[in-house]
Amino acid sequence: MDITLENADTGASRTMASVLADAILQDIVTGALPPGSKLKIRELADRYQAGVIPLREAVSRLAMSGFVEAEDQRGFRVTQVSREDLEDVTSVRQCIESEALRDAIESGNLEWEGAVLSAFHQVNSLPTVIGDPPRMNPAWERAHDHFHTTLLAGCRSKWLKHFAATLRTQTARYRHMSLRSVHAVERNVAKEHEDIVKAVLARDPDLACQLLSQHFAVTTHLVLERSAESPTPRKSTTATARKRRTAS
Repeated sequence: MDITLENADTGASRTMASVLADAILQDIVTGALPPGSKLKIRELADRYQAGVIPLREAVSRLAMSGFVEAEDQRGFRVTQVSREDLEDVTSVRQCIESEALRDAIESGNLEWEGAVLSAFHQVNSLPTVIGDPPRMNPAWERAHDHFHTTLLAGCRSKWLKHFAATLRTQTARYRHMSLRSVHAVERNVAKEHEDIVKAVLARDPDLACQLLSQHFAVTTHLVLERSAESPTPRKSTTATARKRRTAS
């Protein structure tokens, strides 16, 4: 998969710290570096065949992104996952992406519609999981990220799109965790995408935002279904977003 830090260096030449930060992020997202695990610089140097100095910079960048926690005088460790964090990030993502999608539907042109259709066909032409035991298909992950980015591309607010991208990265490792659910094989992600796209092309923002919110909620439910409690119900994204606008 190609999850990267949004503020990483760009251009033809990237610093070693940027490359390492992305490599470590991939391993955190996929669970190769489990939540709560200690990040020992010397061990990371062996793992990634890299020097200590760029590794320290890379880990420090990840600490700023929220994927790594710095411990006073004790180094770094992978940030824990939790029910509270998952429900929080899902709720905020529903609000942010629904607002961005609503604006995209209202202002997006025919070129944007064509790009949405193209991204939809691309992601739905690929298998979501591969291997035995099953794991997320990296090619599908890239296409999936592109699909959600394209959905919001017609939005006029660069800040809504910025925050949406940040939240999408934060939910990536929960998406990997959702594969462990016994009901994950029953999920029809392709149909969820198709329904969203149909509502978008019909220029029906209320339905499109509702379906997008449900799309995120299914992942959350799959992660939490082994919990003793049922996931805490969330208010309608559209209603929540409007209340927040009114209150602000």
